[in-house]
Amino acid sequence: MSPLAGPASDAEVRPWLDGLGIPGLVDLHTHFLPERMLHKVWAYFDEARAHYGQDWPVHYRYDEPTRLRLLDELGVTTFAPLVYPHKPGMAEWLNSWALDFGHRTPGAVPTATLYPEPGMAKAMRESLDAGARCVKVHVQVGSFDPRDELLDEVWGVLAEAAVPVVVHCGNGPIRGAHTGLDVFGEVLRRHPSLTVVLAHAGLPEYESALRLVERFERVHLDTTMVGVAFTERFAPVPADWPARLVPVRDRIVLGTDYPNIPYPYADQLAAIAGWAAADERLGTEFLRSVLHDAPSRLLGL
Repeated sequence: MSPLAGPASDAEVRPWLDGLGIPGLVDLHTHFLPERMLHKVWAYFDEARAHYGQDWPVHYRYDEPTRLRLLDELGVTTFAPLVYPHKPGMAEWLNSWALDFGHRTPGAVPTATLYPEPGMAKAMRESLDAGARCVKVHVQVGSFDPRDELLDEVWGVLAEAAVPVVVHCGNGPIRGAHTGLDVFGEVLRRHPSLTVVLAHAGLPEYESALRLVERFERVHLDTTMVGVAFTERFAPVPADWPARLVPVRDRIVLGTDYPNIPYPYADQLAAIAGWAAADERLGTEFLRSVLHDAPSRLLGL
């Protein structure tokens, strides 16, 4: 199997990684939640045609032990299990769960999240002190303004800690009350040293996301759902996407949205391999960086 061909199925992922000489995948964007909450998320995706105008069948709809086993079989050695609140009073409870899950689950790293409410800066410091190594911010689901003054101190805490913050702030798959790369760009202008990972590469605002990466040296893009057939139907990457990645190739990191994706995990890896094959300035070195080295660096592995 040619490393630049990418895996055609989940069964081919492990041999493909061996051919690349990668010790394992480091996935910065997965989702593990308390079971009741996860089932509610899946119920939302069951109604995706009403929400998004298309079906969204969750491909890895299994119990937690099975989902963890499948990640291991895919060669994922480290992953960030991201959580996110949609209303006040949820963040601290979710952080407690995510910290525990990250500490007790092989391969997982402890994570945290936030919401604009009093005491959030103190709660974030406590989560970081307890070992949180990645933070998720979902502007769309939370329906909050990331510029809220209640978050200003929190952003400062995160900037000082240099912990990667995976931020879903783009207008995809649907526009939210406070989404948009221009909106989050204001946060970055106030806190330019934030270590940020723009989830889904800012989908569908890829051009704006690339400009933020070029402007702020600690901004990264994750690959979550980018370039796969499912997403290309409504948010295709620019025709010159591989060439556009060349100047920022060390700040692209693996993310997948596992288990909530409507296609096999291998599809995402094949898309990334396609970018690497399309421009000789990327190649296998780019693949090793995206799939392992760059996310490992962010997580301090």
